[in-house]
Amino acid sequence: MLLQVKDVYKSYSKIGLTKGKDKLNVLQGISFSVKKGDCVGLIGESGSGKSTLSRLILGLEKANSGSITIEGQPVKKWIKENQGQMSVVFQDYTSSANPRFTIKEVIAEPLIALGKNDKTQEKVKELLDRVGLSASLMDRYPHELSGGQLQRVCIARAISTRPRFMVLDEAISSLDVSIQAQILELLRDLKRDLDMTYLFIAHDLQAVASLCDEVLFLYKGKIVESISSNNLANAKNEYAQKLLNSVISFSV
Repeated sequence: MLLQVKDVYKSYSKIGLTKGKDKLNVLQGISFSVKKGDCVGLIGESGSGKSTLSRLILGLEKANSGSITIEGQPVKKWIKENQGQMSVVFQDYTSSANPRFTIKEVIAEPLIALGKNDKTQEKVKELLDRVGLSASLMDRYPHELSGGQLQRVCIARAISTRPRFMVLDEAISSLDVSIQAQILELLRDLKRDLDMTYLFIAHDLQAVASLCDEVLFLYKGKIVESISSNNLANAKNEYAQKLLNSVISFSV
């Protein structure tokens, strides 16, 4: 098992209240696992706890209780011992790329941070090609690219260290539908070609179902349904059924 989340709780003190008083319970007993090479989709409405869970898995915050391990190790320890092996693509591609960096510098940033400075230009060209972009973009700046192009740049940066595990946190939510379809196709190709493992966080059931092997439905801080993407029609939970009934079938 690559990722194991066990009985995770996370709460925050409500603004203006004394510490230890009333709390906002965001995650309540979350448990799930992700096998190597799989793509697990986590779907939920705004405020369900998706982004909080993402931050815990990335080691950016600590759970109140429960455990999150990668290959049997606590997240922070695993990240420290496996630098560059976990990456993330966020929803807001405009703030994810330093506006003062050229596209080459944006993509090369993780490589340079890990001391992999040799043949940077060639590596960036290969990465741009991998995500379907021209090498002619290397010397441009983020504001000179379209939203779809910039998100592809962010994906190129995320795969630059050939990570084993990638968290996609609403990575296509702010893109046009036609661009979303292209990005999903790209993610499928990368998963196959690079043998990657994904946690795909979204509020769009269509996108999740088209990419993922398993779908987790998160509602009010709890996973209320866990089901294979091939078996969605048999979901039992009322919230899961409500989402499914609102979706018009499509193929990507």
